[in-house]
Amino acid sequence: MSLEVTEDISAAALTRYDMLIDTRSPGEFAEDHLPGAVNLPVLSDEERAEVGTIYVQDDRFKARRVGGAYVARNVAHHLQTALADKPGGFRPLVYCWRGGMRSGAMATILSQVGWRTTVLTGGYRTYRREVVRRLYDQTLDHRFVLLDGHTGSAKTEVLGRLGEAGFQILDLEGLAAHRGSLFGALPGRPQPSQKLFESRLLGVLDALDPARVVVAEAESSKIGQRMIPPALWTRLAEAPRIELVAEAADRARYLATAYADVVADRKALDDIFARLPIRISAERLASWQAMAEQGALAELAQAIMVLHYDPAYDRSRKRHDRALLGAVSLVPDHPASLVEAVDRVAQMVGELDASALGRDP
Repeated sequence: MSLEVTEDISAAALTRYDMLIDTRSPGEFAEDHLPGAVNLPVLSDEERAEVGTIYVQDDRFKARRVGGAYVARNVAHHLQTALADKPGGFRPLVYCWRGGMRSGAMATILSQVGWRTTVLTGGYRTYRREVVRRLYDQTLDHRFVLLDGHTGSAKTEVLGRLGEAGFQILDLEGLAAHRGSLFGALPGRPQPSQKLFESRLLGVLDALDPARVVVAEAESSKIGQRMIPPALWTRLAEAPRIELVAEAADRARYLATAYADVVADRKALDDIFARLPIRISAERLASWQAMAEQGALAELAQAIMVLHYDPAYDRSRKRHDRALLGAVSLVPDHPASLVEAVDRVAQMVGELDASALGRDP
């Protein structure tokens, strides 16, 4: 039997294991987990609730007996399925909520099989304390440059293309599963919990080279319902920006395509109109609803931009007053113009990267 314990959850340490096994229930796992972890629960959500109820309301011994039977059956199932093809040199890290009975039970069985098994001391709580320490109490070393611009200036698309070209990017909207506006919810894809968002965020930050520039979109401190943690927000608030500039009509055409899925859902659209942080008259609302009904999406997008998004952007820009590195004009829905804009932004970022690394641009 080979059973070890560890408190080391650094990114480098976690790479030593062949699998990170989260033995908590699916519900606990969905709320948050170590990046890259696989959920092999020893108790389902229902079983965990049942055992907990017996423990509190009936008899502790009975709870352990019932729970033990569930654990044995579930671990056996994992051995016959998810772990069936693992070789003799397989080395897993196992954890539960606080490094107690659930992870201990699975780790004991896996070690008896002959695998070199390690238990995370303190379980998920050890990991969560580290996330909070780094994202709330410390300062990040990363150096950011922001893509800024009015709604509809293709910031997300430019960011993605920079990533494809080999530049370091931080896709906050992708991590938060939200496009960063009232219309930003992704159909069929709910936002992660705040804890899971922070775990994903830290995993991406750990994979970035702090010596190189990281490009991100200029966001508010919240993306949908997810808050950007202080350590990152501090760095973003002081970062210089590259502004993407596009005419309102061009941005409206681009938005009509980018947000067509939202507009197609009339109930969702009416809910968004109701949440607008500005007063709109019954006549204006009826006009907007008619535009949506008739498929006049570019006209609808431009009307909302003029009344809400553009003024909100202008207020935010005055409030943050970030240094401007340069402006890049483009027609967002014109492929050649978009390619040219990406090339110009890439040149600016490349020069900053070269400067940061002490090279000639």
